Amino acid sequence: MAAPKPRKLGRKETRDLDVEIGFLEGLVARDPGYIEALQLLGDDYTRRGRVEDGLRVDQRLKGLRPGDPDVHFNLACSLALARDFEAAADALCMAIELGYRDFRWLRRDPDLASFRRHEAYQRVRLRMKSLEKLTS
Repeated sequence: MAAPKPRKLGRKETRDLDVEIGFLEGLVARDPGYIEALQLLGDDYTRRGRVEDGLRVDQRLKGLRPGDPDVHFNLACSLALARDFEAAADALCMAIELGYRDFRWLRRDPDLASFRRHEAYQRVRLRMKSLEKLTS
């Protein structure tokens, strides 16, 4: 299945985003471990509708920062956009295990909209519920 269509960008916004992507790609080519540039590049790829490129960046970030819950959350978003819902559930469970606790955003993030309708989301939902009970 194809990924959902990104929001339609205007001509100027598209051009500006393409310039930024080119700049970030240059930075990352010179310094492959430049975390902040990779994070921005992954976000920009996704905004541009280049879901597979964004997913590759998020997988790369996971290798560079395996203990970062936000990296796993972003990876889950990319996996959900690529419609790999089982892997998205695994990445979200790992993000939660590593300390991700912004469950309110997880329940609203538009990148996860199609994933929340998939049965794999139930594992994540149950994990969130059990943690919320512990903290109430």
